[in-house]
Amino acid sequence: KQALYLKSPEIPTAENFDQLLDKFGGATFSAEPDSWNLDTDAQNPPEANETSRYEYGVPVQTEDAFLRLPSPVVSSWCSDANPAGFLVNQATKCIRSVSVEKCDSTQALSMLFYINSSILAVPKSSQMVNITVQSIAVQSLNGMRTLLSSSDVLRLPMVLDELCINAVLGVNYHITHTDTGEIIEAAAAFVLGAISKETLSIEQSFKISFTQENTKPVPLSGNPGYVVGLPVRAGFQPQGYPFPAAFLLASLLCNKHSQLTILHSTSTQDCLAAQGARAPVLFGYNMISGCKLLITAAMKCQPLAQTLLDVLKGQSFPEYVASFGNSQAQDVLDWVPITQLHISEQMISHTLQSSCQIPVSLGIEVKWTKYGSLVNPQARIVNVTATITTTTLKQLPSGRERIIPITSSVVFTDISSPAEPSYKAWPTINIKLPFDFFYPFV
Repeated sequence: KQALYLKSPEIPTAENFDQLLDKFGGATFSAEPDSWNLDTDAQNPPEANETSRYEYGVPVQTEDAFLRLPSPVVSSWCSDANPAGFLVNQATKCIRSVSVEKCDSTQALSMLFYINSSILAVPKSSQMVNITVQSIAVQSLNGMRTLLSSSDVLRLPMVLDELCINAVLGVNYHITHTDTGEIIEAAAAFVLGAISKETLSIEQSFKISFTQENTKPVPLSGNPGYVVGLPVRAGFQPQGYPFPAAFLLASLLCNKHSQLTILHSTSTQDCLAAQGARAPVLFGYNMISGCKLLITAAMKCQPLAQTLLDVLKGQSFPEYVASFGNSQAQDVLDWVPITQLHISEQMISHTLQSSCQIPVSLGIEVKWTKYGSLVNPQARIVNVTATITTTTLKQLPSGRERIIPITSSVVFTDISSPAEPSYKAWPTINIKLPFDFFYPFV
């Protein structure tokens, strides 16, 4: 809220102590106590920025308050006072106290509690967007789920044979918006289940995702920084960028899986059979794979070299890598170009007809750094280098064969280590503070 600086806290005094105690003395308090009304029964929507569109992080408003996304606050118990922020993908789980006798009267177990309030298309507007039911899955007591063929029928919780059926176990919201920050569609997918009489509490899961209209959702690998074990996202820059201007919003077209990949080892270890088999590069995981190539005297040099290059790099090796796990295609400066190097083990003259050079290894080095707060550093990729190593292949005599190992590897290097200080040691100061230096604090 306060941009890149910290606001000085208000110092407690005898005059303002009671006021501060009322505001911050409870088990929980709002980060913006004067900005949002967390009373879900309020008739007026909460205050919002004076804009005609939603902005990132602004709570999604409904006709009575805001779109609820229950989440644990102090303990693991569910709190319904958590608003869903615009463009903030979230997934939460929390514990809800239940009673079969009060099943049909508990709002949080009913589908109506999550869809009965229409969403405001833009803040403080009269245009409403109804929440439609996208799908309903029914979960049995043993955990098996069945997707209902029709989602038009509203299933409300009710008591049947000492069971509470149709109780909401999970809700998945999906919001569609325009590029100008206007919500145009809202859907909810439900998971309903049965609760036995002995059950005192259940775990509910909630999720919300946002998609811009006429676009396909792109899987993220962190928000914002990369998460260890998730794929490194990659893409291409279209020809003609930045002209024509139509390419501006799609300046980087991701490959089929939006990932950086390497050769996937097969059980046969045959390079020619492994062509097309790829494995995603996972952030933070050093990887190595390979295959074996059987060379005969009848093989032609140039077709063989191109085949091995396709095996190592794939049919479409990306040009850029996303610096963050949530980098968007339109943010051109958020993408790092891949530097491609070629190293020859032995340089030979191009006029030599009895030998040629073929690629034998691809080494990818990903340099990353810790970015942001020291308390919660985010992984950011700053440099990617792909090195192709070639070797000289001499012409084999007729009837002779040779096996060459082909390798592909990925190494992640953390370059965020602090620099060495220019001084040799801190000076030693032999002094003592007076015994009452910190009075009245102990």
